Formats: sequence, structure tokens, C-alpha cells
Amino acid sequence: MLFKKDVEPSCLYCRYGRPLGQNEVGCLKLGVVSANGKCKRFSYDPLSRKPMKPLVLKTDVFDEESFKL
Repeated sequence: MLFKKDVEPSCLYCRYGRPLGQNEVGCLKLGVVSANGKCKRFSYDPLSRKPMKPLVLKTDVFDEESFKL
């Protein structure tokens, strides 16, 4: 969930961090840090977090017989 209270600290969704590349985050407090890093200044920003894409149902594998009881 995006807005839960007990979030595991990560620089990717900290209010001070901005993504620079795949594995780097530019932190306003510490400079360039690892994307998986964390520090005591962590402040959760729910808008920085990107939700997972919804799963796509592969309908070409199923036919009407698959759903009959």
C-alpha cells in the first residue's frame, strides 16, 4: 500500500531523495547515495513511490470450457 504508516526506509521514496539513475538517488542532505540506502533523516513521501502495474490477464490461454463447472 502506498499510504501505510510503517514503511521500510529507502532513499527511493524519501522526501529528500530524487532518482538520478537506476541505482542512485540524489539526496538533499547526503548527496548521491545508493537507491537501497537509508538514514536517520528518512521522511516518507507517498507521492515518490511508483505503484506496481496491474497484472494482465492472458485470455488467449483460456476458453469457455475452462470456466464451466
